Amino acid sequence: MTDSAASGMEIPDDLIQVGYISGAYGIRGGIRITPHSVDADALLNVKTWWIDKPSLRPVAVRTAKMHSGDVVATLVGLVERDEAEALKGATVQVSRGEFPELPADEYYWTDLIGMDVVNEQGEQLGKVTDMMHNGAQSILRITPMPDAAPGQPSERLVPFVDQFVKTVDPAAKKITVDWGLDY
Repeated sequence: MTDSAASGMEIPDDLIQVGYISGAYGIRGGIRITPHSVDADALLNVKTWWIDKPSLRPVAVRTAKMHSGDVVATLVGLVERDEAEALKGATVQVSRGEFPELPADEYYWTDLIGMDVVNEQGEQLGKVTDMMHNGAQSILRITPMPDAAPGQPSERLVPFVDQFVKTVDPAAKKITVDWGLDY
């Protein structure tokens, strides 16, 4: 596999960590990736990943498929199990610009993180600082703004479902929810 400088590829400035290599798969240099999302769209569809072991560099994906909740893949130039094992622990990153397009009203978690969250009364709840999945639904982890009123919770967990999330405005970087300040 090649170093990014040697390959002549410039490192994209929109890389998003989508998983990590958890070990070798099979005897012919396959790898197992633990994805950070349930559906792993980016890992399954993008043909150039960036891995950070021994240094950040692009790798060409030959095949990628879901297997028991992980992604198993083969990479161009990686043919030995020992080479695959040496990559264990490496992060896998993908350019955000290469993520597959989503249907209307669906969002990648990475796009929601950092958005302001307000309720239907216009009260500021905070910013999305993380996302979680509890098996049934995604959950917004909201941290209050630094100037929040005293006594506000240190974080709010709001299910990312139609019942509570009323609008997502990517252009304004704002999410409106049906959620009171006292919840």
